[in-house]
Amino acid sequence: MKGLIRQLLLEIGEDPEREGLRKTPERVEKAFRYLTSGYEKDVKKVLNGAVFMENYEGIIVIRDIDIFSLCEHHLLPFFGTCHIGYIPNGKIMGLSKFARLVEVFSRRLQVQERLTRQIADAINRELEPEGIGVIIEARHMCMMMRGVRKKDSVAVTSEFLGRFRDVSVRREFMDMICQGKRPSDLPSFRTD
Repeated sequence: MKGLIRQLLLEIGEDPEREGLRKTPERVEKAFRYLTSGYEKDVKKVLNGAVFMENYEGIIVIRDIDIFSLCEHHLLPFFGTCHIGYIPNGKIMGLSKFARLVEVFSRRLQVQERLTRQIADAINRELEPEGIGVIIEARHMCMMMRGVRKKDSVAVTSEFLGRFRDVSVRREFMDMICQGKRPSDLPSFRTD
């Protein structure tokens, strides 16, 4: 990878031997290995058996999980928050495991739509809940710093499975996500 980065520097008209760029190929390789480390992760190993039997019938919400990923179209970052809600069917999962699961899929070349679906599908497979909802709000550098250059644009995606397809359940989920937030912080997602 270092050789490719060095060649890229040459292609854009830079001198890879310049003092500030001498270690850039090594730094970029290290960064890309970290930013794509999700390919090396196995969901079962990440969750490490943190699924527990519990008779809870309400919605469990883990909101505002930071996401950082790379757009597969331009290799530019997109970043934002992920909100997860589920209704258990006798099984719950350790709360930190949701953030770890988000990391597995966001540390890959992605599109936001697939990322949203992958998170929902993985939780659905592991917990078999009565329902699940995943919402991601993200800003994409490919829209902000190139092309249309719309710095305030936010993409919002959702995936609803099981009981979350019911409008009243989605509304309760949205209310739980939005508690304590200012109107300017709220997702622009419709519940009707």
